Amino acid sequence: MSLKKITISGTGCALCDFLYDKVSFESSAFRKYLSKKTGDGGLDPGKLVFTEELEKFSGCSFEQILKDISDGARPAGFNVGGPSLVSLIHASQMLEKDDFEVRFFGISGKDETSELIFRIIKNTPLDSSHYLPSSSRATPFTDVFSDPHYNNRQGERTFVNNIGAAWDYSPDMLSDDFFNSDIVCFGGTALVPQVHDNLTELLQKAKKRNCITVVNTVFDFRNEKQSPHKPWPLGKSKASFGLIDILIMDQVEALRISGQDTLSNAALFFGSSNVSSFIITNGPEDVWAWSEGRFFRKSKLVKLPVSEKVKSDMKCRPELRGDTTGCGDNFAGGVIASAAMQLKTKKPGHLDIIDAVSLGIASGGFCCYGLGGTYTEKAPGEKREKVMDLRKEYLKQIDR
Repeated sequence: MSLKKITISGTGCALCDFLYDKVSFESSAFRKYLSKKTGDGGLDPGKLVFTEELEKFSGCSFEQILKDISDGARPAGFNVGGPSLVSLIHASQMLEKDDFEVRFFGISGKDETSELIFRIIKNTPLDSSHYLPSSSRATPFTDVFSDPHYNNRQGERTFVNNIGAAWDYSPDMLSDDFFNSDIVCFGGTALVPQVHDNLTELLQKAKKRNCITVVNTVFDFRNEKQSPHKPWPLGKSKASFGLIDILIMDQVEALRISGQDTLSNAALFFGSSNVSSFIITNGPEDVWAWSEGRFFRKSKLVKLPVSEKVKSDMKCRPELRGDTTGCGDNFAGGVIASAAMQLKTKKPGHLDIIDAVSLGIASGGFCCYGLGGTYTEKAPGEKREKVMDLRKEYLKQIDR
């Protein structure tokens, strides 16, 4: 049993989400901006595009595009977003502060958007002392368009991202303190270009310090546009895979990173890539997980269903329905939290990947009950209690 405090440090995508929750992807206003071919800069449900690329594709200013799509409505809300920041906030809410420390390293601009972000973070257990408003560029933000009726009423989102200050964040800004951690997490680095392009070297440095490494991915529009027929890179070489203890992707990301045309082939690719373990989410469909045995116990490929309770609530109790923004990021945060909790009592090679995925599923499911990925607690431990209740229900569902 580990008596020392476990430190989790992460970097990657951090931004403000502006949420538009009643957009119809079937409307003529939305459809005129739809992508016609891969990487052309048009909108694509479930995927991300950069503001400037959408403007080039459409020949319109984003101000006009936003007015068309939202029908002039203001955002239904705003929230902290980004695969790194949201997952780490969630992990910090799942873990006891006496035993765990969760820290985020990153950069923002000096503007109203950053003030919104820091105001929300201040009410979470996350250590943001390494998250600095030091760029002259705008704080990164994403306009999130949500259609709750899309995909047979399962809901879907479309993202338009402004990278802004994230262009300025470079690997040399990650101090030695970042690597003085038990677990290091790289989340959505495709939206932090200098970190993403140097991911191999950063993972190597983490492994030299004996850190557990987690990579959770995001749609990589930059590489999709540059090389639409080539697999997306993680760093400079495939050596990155062998340096990753937990690789978390959604279906699209898994297919594009592997360069395969089916999830089965993608799973075979990752299983032979020397990655220690991988987890693939797919919206309301099964979660796929596999472990080689270095971090989690060896596990053949397993397919785990999503929470039936959450699916039932979303279908039968519309008053409880929020949107799916941040579900994947909270899923990753749940996996990170489970890994950290298990490290208190188990050594690498003995952890349970089903335990990690089940907390991920409960965490992602809980996110469906609200708008946006970051939940502001009324009291410390409130979210942990609610997520753990969902997890108990889920473990009954899968007979664990």
